[in-house]
Amino acid sequence: MKPLASGRARALVSRLRGKRVLVLGDVMLDEFLWGTAARLSPEAPVPVVEVSRHSWNVGGAANVAANVRALGGHAVLTGVVGQDRAADMLREALAAHGVEARLAVAQDGRPTTQKTRVIAHHQQVVRADREVASDIPRALEDDLVARVAAALPACDVLVVSDYQKGVVTPGVMKRLLALARRRRVPVLVDPKVRHYRLYRRVALLKPNVRWIEQVLGVRADGDEALRAAGERILRLLGCEALLVTRGERGMSLFRPGRRPAHVPTAAREVYDVTGAGDTAMATLALGLAAGASLEQAAVLANHAAGVVVGKLGTATVTGEELLAALNP
Repeated sequence: MKPLASGRARALVSRLRGKRVLVLGDVMLDEFLWGTAARLSPEAPVPVVEVSRHSWNVGGAANVAANVRALGGHAVLTGVVGQDRAADMLREALAAHGVEARLAVAQDGRPTTQKTRVIAHHQQVVRADREVASDIPRALEDDLVARVAAALPACDVLVVSDYQKGVVTPGVMKRLLALARRRRVPVLVDPKVRHYRLYRRVALLKPNVRWIEQVLGVRADGDEALRAAGERILRLLGCEALLVTRGERGMSLFRPGRRPAHVPTAAREVYDVTGAGDTAMATLALGLAAGASLEQAAVLANHAAGVVVGKLGTATVTGEELLAALNP
């Protein structure tokens, strides 16, 4: 796939501003403990991390929304939180990012999903998760769908960010896809394997190679094997497009009846891949909302992900950083 010319890249990035993206999915709070490790614990063969800093950021679907805002778009976020301190902190962080949060609250003791990462010498040592990942009850489904129905008319794109924490249920997907079709709003999905049958006939599915291999039970470790697998996924799910992220090999775009288009990786230094998929999805959504072709949106997303993996922790990318990556 050809790189974007400087003038075209600048025009596209400028048009991202003000586009409205509705994000539905599993929201979470990302907590980071930063420090150094100089010795092993006498209690177990694990490092002792001396914590010097403590930070929080939005994660999961909330990170998609934060990236939309960082790139100049308007983000509306729907998801589920608990009645706890993590939910308060998440709302505060979303407000700081400028995200319009329309969050449903679980009444049954379900906690806000929280991931705690311990970082020593720029390396993740361990992660601890606090969550309930079972499907949300029907009452919460109804609440979420009502929030989507209220926000969707003013939005250009709907993103489903599925982290398999209970929000993306068969009932939710069936009803939000019907709402999106009536409004002619394209639906983009960041998928999980267990839910793959829920994504039928979406506008774009953005899996990684491992997802395809698990769904189909095949190896897809080369261009030809991936092409065959991508075509099978398109037939299986009836999607309009499939954008496969391939790590150091970049991305590959598949559409029915057309040859695959490959985007080489844009990353120069990789410090942390946390949230890179969220950044790519946010950029894709804004690019399509701004009138970019699928190929152009994929190039934008690839470069945005290349920027964010050069940062530590859950991070976002600005329009200025994206332009600098497109025109080094």
